Amino acid sequence: MNQEISWSIAGSDPSGGAGIQADLKTFHALGVHGCSVITALTAQNPQEVSATHYIDAKHIASQINALKNALPPKAIKIGMLGDSGIIKEIIRFFRDYTGYIVLDPLMVSTSGKNLFNTNITEYISHLKKIFSFVDVLTPNLPEAEKLLGRELASYEDIEAGAQEILSMGVKSVLIKGGHFKSHDLFCQDYWTNGAESFWLANNQHNIQRNYRGTGCTLSSAIAACLALGYNIKDAVVIAKMYVTQGIRLAAANNYSASLKHTGWPEEQADLPYLADLPMHQLPAAFPDCGPEPLGLYPVVDTLAWIKRLLPIGVKTIQLRIKDKQGIELANEIQQSIEFAKNYEARLFINDHWELAIRYGAYGVHLGQKDLNIAETEKIRQAGLRLGISTHCYYEVARAHTFRPSYIACGPIFTTTSKIMPFAPQGIFQLSRWQRTLNYPLVAIGGINLARLTDILTTQVDGVAMISAITQSPDPIADTQKLLAVLEANARYK
Repeated sequence: MNQEISWSIAGSDPSGGAGIQADLKTFHALGVHGCSVITALTAQNPQEVSATHYIDAKHIASQINALKNALPPKAIKIGMLGDSGIIKEIIRFFRDYTGYIVLDPLMVSTSGKNLFNTNITEYISHLKKIFSFVDVLTPNLPEAEKLLGRELASYEDIEAGAQEILSMGVKSVLIKGGHFKSHDLFCQDYWTNGAESFWLANNQHNIQRNYRGTGCTLSSAIAACLALGYNIKDAVVIAKMYVTQGIRLAAANNYSASLKHTGWPEEQADLPYLADLPMHQLPAAFPDCGPEPLGLYPVVDTLAWIKRLLPIGVKTIQLRIKDKQGIELANEIQQSIEFAKNYEARLFINDHWELAIRYGAYGVHLGQKDLNIAETEKIRQAGLRLGISTHCYYEVARAHTFRPSYIACGPIFTTTSKIMPFAPQGIFQLSRWQRTLNYPLVAIGGINLARLTDILTTQVDGVAMISAITQSPDPIADTQKLLAVLEANARYK
């Protein structure tokens, strides 16, 4: 089998909106082969669960044994369990299982029916026995409150509650905020693993409707992305996009709305804002870079390079200085800005945002770590443009929160300019970013003259290059060749 495999261990919903059925739809839409271990047969429709039959624990074991060698999963989503015998049986399997586990701790159906066959205290006690195996726990707010035995009435309560849930043994927790009563414009979820944390905010879509299967779909989308090789932070972001897309596109019937399962999410409207703190208002956007594409975008480390490249037609350039400080650094940046203005070129200063503001640069470029220390609001108020480096969905969602002038994505190919912890993204992912993002997109990483035509087929706004220019034996001639290729393309004229 060529596809990665993910399992759903959950109950069956004959109406198709939740449970196993929603999970398999999600797996299929995200390109993962889905298998199922059915824990319960329910009789339900969008309004009620009228009957539940829990599958005998021995048959659960038979289902697992039939699948585990023939179709071993990279990731498992767990939904409705409801019975202590079922929990014991899957724990036996987990002791030898090495893949990811995502647990959606279902306790009550959307219609209000308990999804377990004992009292709540006893059921939670049994459920917690799974926690040490769980990579991501995805409770909604009422489920988190039941696990904790108290109300979570504020964002601060949610953060504190997540830390307490971590102490129960799970490796990370995503508390879903759809039930949180707030006057904010956003629906906000909180994820943490104890060492890292973030809030995800999306505009609220049709909040007057009750969408069935959102929790099932979110957890199964996380599992699918983990099976595909994404890390947990990326998987959470993509899964959030998938559910938001499903809500946005949902076709309402006479009773409720069902999520739309349409494929990989590729709309910026579904991309969450990712931030350290909850969002209360939409951040102001940075100035744009005008109608002319950024085009060829050399990244250089000296004024001397700027003086070589601007006279031959380069219109966008970045100054990234790592080996100077103090007066020497300030003079280099000031002179570079003055020289660029003489050529009406768009000069972005990497990192040194205070000097960029002081000397009136066109813009600033920041990496992800620099976002932690730069005062981005001062950059915006000074009227400078902002570009942000990204390498994955988590970083793109974080950059989105700043509403920058452009987003740079890479590395597209293997690069020798610096050590990268990220694998090359390739033309396919670059094309996907171009379809997804409304921001001007800059491709960077391992790009040279031979690869430039393929890059331009994606219609990105700019193409950043370092070694293809600065390490060339004839940088002027090679830069002119690069400019000629862009100028032959109607988009970059």
